[in-house]
Amino acid sequence: MAWTQRIIGINLLSTLAPSAPYSSRFFSKSTPYIAKVGIPEFLNGIGNGVESHVAKLETEIGDFQKLLVCRTLKLKKLGIPCKHRKLILKYAHKYRLGLWRPRADMIKT
Repeated sequence: MAWTQRIIGINLLSTLAPSAPYSSRFFSKSTPYIAKVGIPEFLNGIGNGVESHVAKLETEIGDFQKLLVCRTLKLKKLGIPCKHRKLILKYAHKYRLGLWRPRADMIKT
């Protein structure tokens, strides 16, 4: 008895599975991300007042890839407050891992 129910259950699952593995109603429109990210776009994406350090970081560090591997002491020597350093380092780590990117609608022009 249990064996026939198992076979019937497998047949039902195999007929239902290929038809609709994902339903489009669970996914909304994808968020637009910035294609090319630089220091200004990155800091504006973080927000919380960090964007006030754009000019300082562009002149001292210069390259976005260098900002991604920058350490706390370097940012401290540039005079960036602790709260902003923590935010920059947190989002730089997320960006390196591919967990976060600045969105296009976050940029204030």
